[in-house]
Amino acid sequence: MCNKQFFMIYYTIMTPRQQAMALSKALKQAKGAAVKTYDVRGQSPLADYFVVATGAAAPHIKALVASAQAAMKTQGVMSYRVSGEPDTGWMVIDYVDVVVHVFSEEARVYYALEKIWLSLQEKSKAARSGGRA
Repeated sequence: MCNKQFFMIYYTIMTPRQQAMALSKALKQAKGAAVKTYDVRGQSPLADYFVVATGAAAPHIKALVASAQAAMKTQGVMSYRVSGEPDTGWMVIDYVDVVVHVFSEEARVYYALEKIWLSLQEKSKAARSGGRA
């Protein structure tokens, strides 16, 4: 049974979309505010999906990151890197195909990453439709 458990934990394969959905769910369950998932396939060389959430304070940001990592670990998916500190108001978890941004409310407004991604999506739609938005 031990070998079967090892196989199930370490060889579970999740698509980037499944990872993004699992991360979004984990952040919502941990009471992350304004959790959003952005499909940026073909628009960003950095990842296929970005998941964004807001934490109420530094301890909450830290707890959100821990909850996201724990949810993925149960699926056998480990993060490539974690950057930032809760006190700065912005932490990033890199799963290669999915990048999670956990912000304080102030940092989320200040950096406005979502405006950049929405702008990219609008430009991509315009390019596909021959310049008509």
